[in-house]
Amino acid sequence: MLQTFALKLHHNRRADPAAGYGSDLQSILSLKGHAAALREVSAWPGYAPTPLIELPGLARAAGIGRLWYKDEATRFGLGSFKALGGAYAVYRLLAAEIARRRRGAPPSSADLLAGRHRDIAADITVATATDGNHGRSVAWGAQLFGARAVIYIHATVSEGRRAAIARYGAEVVRVAGNYDDSVHQVAADAARHGWFVVSDTSYPGYRDIPCQVMQGYSIMAGEVIDQLPTSAGQTTRPTHAFIQGGVGGLAAAVLAQLWESWGPRAPALPDPGGRPRTVAVEPERADCLYQSALHGQPTKSPGDLDTLMAGLAAGEVSLAAWDVLDRGCDDFLVIPDAAAVQAMRLLAEGLGGDRPVVGGEAGVGGLAGLLAAAADREARPALGLDETARVLVIGSEGDTDAELYGRIVGRTGDAVRAAAANWLAR
Repeated sequence: MLQTFALKLHHNRRADPAAGYGSDLQSILSLKGHAAALREVSAWPGYAPTPLIELPGLARAAGIGRLWYKDEATRFGLGSFKALGGAYAVYRLLAAEIARRRRGAPPSSADLLAGRHRDIAADITVATATDGNHGRSVAWGAQLFGARAVIYIHATVSEGRRAAIARYGAEVVRVAGNYDDSVHQVAADAARHGWFVVSDTSYPGYRDIPCQVMQGYSIMAGEVIDQLPTSAGQTTRPTHAFIQGGVGGLAAAVLAQLWESWGPRAPALPDPGGRPRTVAVEPERADCLYQSALHGQPTKSPGDLDTLMAGLAAGEVSLAAWDVLDRGCDDFLVIPDAAAVQAMRLLAEGLGGDRPVVGGEAGVGGLAGLLAAAADREARPALGLDETARVLVIGSEGDTDAELYGRIVGRTGDAVRAAAANWLAR
């Protein structure tokens, strides 16, 4: 039933399954940082854990034991997990700058939401480059806390995604080139204008804010830990996690949270005593994580970044994320765009009696990688995908470009959500 595709798979021998989550990595992402992020974000209006959906029909089709899909399509009404990261980093930046100017303690989110320090917040401009979702989060965070936002998009970002960003009051600037070009352009313009860059990718000399963005993402992984089923008082942990790539922030945040919480990987499946085997999944034209793993150091993708999975169209890895992935991500998998199309359609269909789910092009990246690997004669045994495997995937976005989603799936996101509502009402 599942299609087969041409894949590239690299096993990361630099990742030691028996290694613990080191204190040096805790300077990037940590359970302490997760607790601080959760304390602030859980107080924001509209916060609620997103659902962890079990998909037994798709699990059977893939020939694995269990499959869980963390559905981020409803996160704060922004349609993706990015709502957790960019907006949290905006808060942290504003709080630090207000504390510096007032010469006092950093204010809480509640202080800023109440309009306290509005005079300083309104004087601050935050800026970032985006394929869509991160920029929407930064724009929303700036609006929420009273700052100004300037968001850079590159040539191929859709008009629907541009409009979604502008809806939150941001100035949107379209530049020539690809995502990496827009990252470099916003950095140069921000330095000239005195803006604060809130990027989700870390590069030389720029690390703290991307780490805060990733720490916001860790809230989602913490929810997963709480939502997994239990048996005899023990959490039924996944044996595998297939997480989409991009610059690496999402994969690093999920890996770090599960690694520090659960410890090293167990020596044998199917009952892991620690973190799951982690597989980073990327589009074939934007495979900077795969290339970096192959060369043992951060390496640009040779692709043109022209991929249907727009949210993963990054040619350069985030350095802070790479520090985590280099030592803990077990495998790197590269897939064609057609694999994402298959995953989007099967999710919407509700295969084998599953609940129908709206998953966007980049949002299904991890699931697409799992399904493609499960159907591949070489990748399947290499990754240990058998009937005992229990797999976690992150549905990182919904139909953030509604028109494109409808063209790919053959029906609208609203139609799929209506079918899901009927499924839940049975």
